[in-house]
Amino acid sequence: MAKPVPTIPEDDPYADRRVYPRVPVALPAFLQARGERHSVHVVDLSAGGAKLICAASLATGTPVTLDCGTICRSAVVRWRSEGVVGLCFNSELDERDVVALTERSKALEAWRKARD
Repeated sequence: MAKPVPTIPEDDPYADRRVYPRVPVALPAFLQARGERHSVHVVDLSAGGAKLICAASLATGTPVTLDCGTICRSAVVRWRSEGVVGLCFNSELDERDVVALTERSKALEAWRKARD
């Protein structure tokens, strides 16, 4: 049986209205914007976008390319707040890509723990 889609009260300003579920990750990546390449850290990911720790000062609406090594995706900066940037991908990630990046994040975490 299919689960009903939860209704979100229109008057709740803090309701999560995301279309895609977010997956926490910890991935190093590069962000290309305005001809410059910036080192970033992806902290969560969905088929539609990502949240990054990013020191670069990028305005909302800036076109960028996120390069996670195995996946390179064009996107637009949707929001920025104190060193954190939210991206909206121009084309959705395939579910297999999200799973692959999540597994890569888990493998990196295990490697870091084994190293310590």
